[in-house]
Amino acid sequence: MLKYLSIRNVVLIDKLDLDFQNGFSVLSGETGAGKSILLDSVGLLLGKRAEVGMIRSGCDKLSVCGSFEVVDKTGELAALCAEYDLEFNHEIIIKRTLNDDGKGKIFFNDQPITQKLLKEIGGYLVEIHGQFDNQGLLNPATHLSVLDNYGLYADKLTTMRDAYAVYKKAKEDRIAAEEKICQAKADEENLRHWVGEFEKLQPQANEQEELEQKRQQMMNAEKILENLDAAYKALNQSGVQSSLRQAQAAVARVNNLLGGKFDNIYALLDTALVNADEAGEEIEAASNEVSLNQNELDAVEERLFALKALARKHNTTIGELPQIWVQMSESLQHLARGEEDIENLRKLEEEARRKYIEKAVAVSQARLATALRLDGKIQAELPDLKMEKARFMTQISTKPETQWNENGRDEVCFMVSTNPNTPYGLISKIASGGELARFMLALKVNLAQSSQVETMIFDEVDTGIGGATAQAVGEKLAKLGEKVQVLVVTHSPQVAAQSKCHFKVGKKTVDNVTTTFLHELTAVEKTEEVARMLSGERITDEARAAAKVLIGA
Repeated sequence: MLKYLSIRNVVLIDKLDLDFQNGFSVLSGETGAGKSILLDSVGLLLGKRAEVGMIRSGCDKLSVCGSFEVVDKTGELAALCAEYDLEFNHEIIIKRTLNDDGKGKIFFNDQPITQKLLKEIGGYLVEIHGQFDNQGLLNPATHLSVLDNYGLYADKLTTMRDAYAVYKKAKEDRIAAEEKICQAKADEENLRHWVGEFEKLQPQANEQEELEQKRQQMMNAEKILENLDAAYKALNQSGVQSSLRQAQAAVARVNNLLGGKFDNIYALLDTALVNADEAGEEIEAASNEVSLNQNELDAVEERLFALKALARKHNTTIGELPQIWVQMSESLQHLARGEEDIENLRKLEEEARRKYIEKAVAVSQARLATALRLDGKIQAELPDLKMEKARFMTQISTKPETQWNENGRDEVCFMVSTNPNTPYGLISKIASGGELARFMLALKVNLAQSSQVETMIFDEVDTGIGGATAQAVGEKLAKLGEKVQVLVVTHSPQVAAQSKCHFKVGKKTVDNVTTTFLHELTAVEKTEEVARMLSGERITDEARAAAKVLIGA
């Protein structure tokens, strides 16, 4: 719930700090006093677009700060915050600033966030309803989720959504396979020709590096042989091995005299002799590998040329040719067995569709039962709201298969009939302004227990009603206030009288500077304000008496 609101330099408000209570609170005041500015300020905390025109004249910056108490730390709001690494411990403090250059900042418990994210978060904190609000319950697109939140079948929804995910994947796999085989058929002649070229050339992995290395070796064959020959001669003709053997024999004689003292030297000479022998053999083998055959060099260069030409043809590299060869071969194989594969995919898709429908039907049945229960409860509220002849009905219909999704096959609409023998219609199309407010209240009273929003703000939803009807609306708002925090902007004395807490909005002008102010009324001041709302500018004793009756009723 909204606990605290601080406003600085917003239109007519220079400085305002408010503490809010739970339950049902009202804000009243003369037209133009600035009640809408308060709602706009709250809107900024919920992600509404900030405009430079909202900055108080003569100021270079506005700021709004709000503190929200959050009871549920495991719900969807908590999950959303966790997704963005936003931490809170039962309290969320949102601060928003805007400079006159149009630049602003938004903070969530001192962590900067975007306006888009704030709008998502704000949707879980506060609902704002105007008289002709086209969001929330008046928007048919929300009716299905409202019914699902009210119902007790979350497990059925989960299994249905899982089944839809499987069905969707199976359908996508079948479509992809059909598209692939269609493309393969269109390219079949080219594919066969290209695969023939690949099979003739037989490109191998890492072949380019090996061929280029071999080519480099063959191009320098004479120099390589010349140097290898020089190394062999130096090793064998200079008497290196003979000298090593002589040195080893001399050391052996010393070891005989000294009892093997210099065995390590003997071992080193022995190793050198072995290495010299092996080096000579390796040099000889390396010389034998070097080819001076010009035909072989030509063959290597022709192979490289052919590979490069094939790579250019397919707009790739030589290294990727083997992979492309595999892909083309697989396409031809898929073409050969494609129809069989697609038939298997169709069977999998049909089975997934059947299971999805089975789960969706179970959800539809749960929705129908929940709708009957909700309709009965709302219908029971209407007489108290002076709408004895009105009827409310939750209409559930099956959508065309092209519109099925993870939420099932149902379309849910809240329908009303305001007079006997008149057809039902969408609540937003049939009801008048005053009727809309009362239908909404009847819904909200029953849906509050399943709503995650802990604060609801109603902006003059009682416009167009009065007398006993307004009294009934006030009672329903008070009842709703027992479940969630309710803030109501009203001109109705009957509604204001029912409030737990009453704020009065006013404005004053000093030195041609107008400022909006607001303060919480005492019991005596509340009686006076309700009396003003009853009688107008001149408050009579009769109005005061009537106000006391309303407040005490």
